[in-house]
Amino acid sequence: MVEENLENHVITEDAQSQNKQENNTENEKTAAIELNDLLDKTGCKLPVQDEGEVRGSWGRKAEFVCSCLGYAVGLGNLWRFPYLCYTNGGGAFLIPYFIMLIFVGMPVFFIELSLGQFASQGCIGVWKCCPLFKGLGYGMVVLSGMVAIYYNVIMCWSAFYFFASFSALPSLPWVGCNHYWNTPNCFDNRDVNATLPVNGSHSNISSASEEYYRRYVLNQSDDIGNTGSVRWHLALCLVLTWTIAYFSLVRGVKSVGKVVYFTALFPYVVLMILFIRGITLPGSSDGIKFYMQADFSLLSNPRVWKDAAAQIFFSLSAANGGLHVVSSYNKFSNNVYLDAAIIPLLNCGTSVFAGFAIFSILGFMAHETGKEVSEVATSGAGLAFIAYPEALSRLPASPMWSVLFFIMLMTLGLGSLVVMVETVVTSLRDDLQILRKLEKNRKWVLPLCICFLFFCLGFPHITEAGLYWLLLQDSYAAGLSMVILGLVELLVITYVYGFRNLLDDVRIMVGERSKYFWYCVYATAVVPMFIAPVLILFVLIFYCVDYKPMMVGDYYHYPAWADPGVAWLMTFASVGLIFVYAAYHLWCKETGTFMERLRNSLKPTKAWGPLLEANRKIAGHRYVKLKENDSSRDIFYL
Repeated sequence: MVEENLENHVITEDAQSQNKQENNTENEKTAAIELNDLLDKTGCKLPVQDEGEVRGSWGRKAEFVCSCLGYAVGLGNLWRFPYLCYTNGGGAFLIPYFIMLIFVGMPVFFIELSLGQFASQGCIGVWKCCPLFKGLGYGMVVLSGMVAIYYNVIMCWSAFYFFASFSALPSLPWVGCNHYWNTPNCFDNRDVNATLPVNGSHSNISSASEEYYRRYVLNQSDDIGNTGSVRWHLALCLVLTWTIAYFSLVRGVKSVGKVVYFTALFPYVVLMILFIRGITLPGSSDGIKFYMQADFSLLSNPRVWKDAAAQIFFSLSAANGGLHVVSSYNKFSNNVYLDAAIIPLLNCGTSVFAGFAIFSILGFMAHETGKEVSEVATSGAGLAFIAYPEALSRLPASPMWSVLFFIMLMTLGLGSLVVMVETVVTSLRDDLQILRKLEKNRKWVLPLCICFLFFCLGFPHITEAGLYWLLLQDSYAAGLSMVILGLVELLVITYVYGFRNLLDDVRIMVGERSKYFWYCVYATAVVPMFIAPVLILFVLIFYCVDYKPMMVGDYYHYPAWADPGVAWLMTFASVGLIFVYAAYHLWCKETGTFMERLRNSLKPTKAWGPLLEANRKIAGHRYVKLKENDSSRDIFYL
């Protein structure tokens, strides 16, 4: 009897406890509804459910690391860094490169990961911390969109070369000068009957792989204004690559998290295979020696330091908005500082390692052709689609190596492309409430519309003048814009929002740590935050002083309407939004005198802070409940 009464008492207590939990849950839901109603009135939206239910989240920490690594490690690591290294002093270039990594790259990386994770917002939503500069977020979205457009064109070239590798087995289609697209200036020393052209200088000689790329794949016109026709084989490949990108994005962060395992890790496997094969080839040591031979006298040249700083921005994909987005899907308590320290080092280490894989093969090519390594080394599209395919065609079982190489290029591009498009999609969803209402359970619609729009905008790049447009966009829409946006972001967070506030936000996320942890944060993130703007200003000043209109190789000058005309419009398409939105915000969003409007617009809004109410409570007095403060001005940061 006693046991029965005791059992009934325990059951009663359990039922009461369960009812209490249900009541608490109902109260939380009621509070959430009241909070959302309040935020709807002020034009904001702040869900208080679980972050994963509201926006999605990474299934595992490894998905976040792979997405960051796949986003940061892109084509620039493979085809730009090795060339910059050997032209700027070889091994000596690593000194300014790693100095710029520590004092420029890591602070920007740390800021962007911290803001995205703290607010669980994309690159537009995080600027609730300083609403006057919300245009910086719009600029990053535009920049990501413009880069995604031409990035996928490079992927479509890689896809075409991948399929072409099967078309002339057991050889490759860019071997030999007996094809209909070849000119009398074509020369391939593997042909026993080949002779140097009699009616031309040595400088007019072109390799078989170069003519295949320029005359068959692109059918390159002689001027950017001579558009010519669409290269339909490239159009089909562009459809394919955008289809792959769309299905990688269709389920949001859930599908992206699975794709990045492959896109981030597979290139390392191929690079390792190419490196091992490369160092076993005759002449590979000459290529590696040429790559790493140090010339310390070049360190006194400002251009070397400018190239190092610019490459850090390109290599880390900083100031593109993608880092805000990928970190916004993190758990709130994730150790963001550890990520910001390790991922840039892995990225830059990849660049250095890629140089060994590239130059070991180029050394072999120089040995085979009887040329100097400097004569066969190049960068950009020339390396990926002329020099390296030429080198691969000289290997035994060349189609196999070609397939591996171009799969690697496609996966490198896809890893970056997926995050770029997700940046646009996520940022628009976070900022435009109407999109969330229209989508409801049809979240596949917005990625589809974005991918189709970018596909259409990429059509000029697959015409006969496409290469000229792509190189112009790569240099101006991505290059200079990225550096300017990064400078403004550093200045705003360091001096307007305040580096102390940023550190407090990080402390809220990572919790209590040892004093040595915070010593490391100050040494590698805070102190460089004050040095980085000076270094970036130096880069911009030197760029302006040393500015020259762009050229394609050493044979084509852009007309004035393209460079500086269209080129600078591409730059200001993203940078100009900072000033346009600032003027709009001061005029339309604020009230009072000009100084009152300015002061208010430099303060965080009341929607700024952690996404969940529970995390706001952890933050303490700095983030109070909105319903207790709705009669005050839209300032949430105390």
